[in-house]
Amino acid sequence: MSSPVVRLSVALPVTGALVDGLGSGQWDLPTPCPDWTVRALVNHLVLGHRRFAAAVTGGTPPDPGEDYLGADPGTAYRASGEAMLAAFRADGALERAVTIPAGTLPGVVACELRVVEALVHGWDLARATGRTLEFPDDMVEQSIAFSRVQLGRLPADRTPFGPSKPVDDDAPALDRLAALLGRSISPR
Repeated sequence: MSSPVVRLSVALPVTGALVDGLGSGQWDLPTPCPDWTVRALVNHLVLGHRRFAAAVTGGTPPDPGEDYLGADPGTAYRASGEAMLAAFRADGALERAVTIPAGTLPGVVACELRVVEALVHGWDLARATGRTLEFPDDMVEQSIAFSRVQLGRLPADRTPFGPSKPVDDDAPALDRLAALLGRSISPR
């Protein structure tokens, strides 16, 4: 089992390739995330990267109401992802407590959350734009196992994801992860 930092370093550029390939007419497309366009979803990812980098390093958290994409969303995505990776790679970062909007968590759990975000929101972007993406199945399976445990720990009033949706047991791993986190899996 590879470390969450290694898996995050693999996942970020795969989703980033989708961001880099977005055409001008795709930014306003709806996504599987209710009320989010492609642009809002990519901004959510960049905000999350910045938020976790600040939490791990003790920096000032970014304002959630801002647009962090500017005129070059691909660069904003890459730069924020690199800053977050650097924060998680620092000595002791995975052992320290990290306070994020979901609460105070061990750094290793916070890093795992970002792996799940890269995978599932990559899936969201692919679905919204009709593109495909591929993550290593073993990485996705680790995120499924992690997500199942974390979902079981959420208080009843805390629902950052929709209810899990049905999916075939033999569906691709990424579809099973997306369904676990509330996405409806339907043919493309």
